[in-house]
Amino acid sequence: MNNLKSLLFVLGLGIFLTSCSEDDNGQPLVLDAGTLSGGPFTFVVDGNPDMVSGIGLDASNLVGSEQTFVITDDAGNILGIPPTLAAVEGVNFDEAGPGVCLIWHLVFEDDFLGLDVGANTSSFSGTYDLSNSLTVNRNALSAGMLLGGPFDFSVDGNPDMVSGITLDNSNLNGSNQTYLITDDLNNILGIPPTLEAVEGVNFDEAGPGTCLIWHLTYEDDLTGLEPGMNVSDFGGTYALSNAITVNRNALNAGTISGGPFIFTVDGHPDMVSGIILDNTNISGTSQGWIITDDQNNILGLPPTLEAVEGVDFDEAGVGVCLIWHITYEPGLEGLMAGSNVADLDGFYALSNSIMVSRNGLNAGMLSGGPFTFAVDGFADMVSGIALDDSDLTGSKQTFVITDDQNNILGLPPTLEAVEGVNFDAAGVGVCLIWHLTYEEGLTNLAPGKNVSDFEGFYALSNSIMVTRE
Repeated sequence: MNNLKSLLFVLGLGIFLTSCSEDDNGQPLVLDAGTLSGGPFTFVVDGNPDMVSGIGLDASNLVGSEQTFVITDDAGNILGIPPTLAAVEGVNFDEAGPGVCLIWHLVFEDDFLGLDVGANTSSFSGTYDLSNSLTVNRNALSAGMLLGGPFDFSVDGNPDMVSGITLDNSNLNGSNQTYLITDDLNNILGIPPTLEAVEGVNFDEAGPGTCLIWHLTYEDDLTGLEPGMNVSDFGGTYALSNAITVNRNALNAGTISGGPFIFTVDGHPDMVSGIILDNTNISGTSQGWIITDDQNNILGLPPTLEAVEGVDFDEAGVGVCLIWHITYEPGLEGLMAGSNVADLDGFYALSNSIMVSRNGLNAGMLSGGPFTFAVDGFADMVSGIALDDSDLTGSKQTFVITDDQNNILGLPPTLEAVEGVNFDAAGVGVCLIWHLTYEEGLTNLAPGKNVSDFEGFYALSNSIMVTRE
């Protein structure tokens, strides 16, 4: 402040500080608040009273009709106005919480304004002078700094302990201390009292997830320090260190690519190929492959990818299969054909699945008709029948004409042959026209047989009705 006043006088502006007061000779009165000595002071905000002491005021050059002490924060906001040095040394700075306080001595005259708690020293006006300030540092508790980790474990039934953690306690303070283990939402899972106790915790037992390890210092007024509580529920005086992360990963069966595969169940072998296993992050003592149906019922357990690509899916008949990769630990139960994946019990992981669709033969779709004829001795032929063969499958095909009991009356090989049949000659009744696709080896495809007698690989289209009245 003295430097500021000197500068203002050099600039010819000193009158704004002193114009309201003069000395006995009519000259502007220059105030001097003296010089404070002592400190700086550093306290820990821990619930215990913290008072300054040993402050001295050099008043040899003191000038000013009124005087007091002022306590501000580091932004100049007035926190208190203790009238004497004894009152200053009676202030409990612990109650102010963490931060910085400044102690000043102030002298002023009757025209002085702005000396109020909550005001800022920048708002002072009139004739006054402030001494130098003494700093009071109010530090929060410090829990130190943890070094080590992060740690990554696989949850596989084998014990997983952390190690190599150290606590930098160079700035540690607090009457009490312990360690905390929380989940990643800061819910307290355990309170090991020492670092040795921390390193004795088996993190595998917690299952997949993330844990955080903290160091805690606190005072006797701390509340909420118990398992099941959250760190955010703490009340009282405390400090937490940084946290060390412990990732508890489930087993990883990798990712498989390839497919999906679509086969026709036609008596010819159907094998998958080109499947690739990305094993970059695979974990697990044992591994294999699983083939299930679309309800996850286990159909087979090929031990290798080569064995998977040797499976003939045609033999499984029409339906859907899923191919999986599995990794697991000893003791896994339920891994057998006939069980369901949902019945597996133990430590395991499944990859994504690849679908294998096993479709039946497709005889296409007939359109046209129905037809109604009168049995009158005149020839009656169908016409305008069309076959949608966009999804047609099967090595062989023909048309089938049956009665309404599905007994085979004729086997015209082509649509032209169908449209050449004289239905009047069959007499009164109902005929059905079908398209049939089939594979070599189909039995009972002959006039006089019934469609229900077919054995082999085949498919029938919808039927078109021909009524002979």
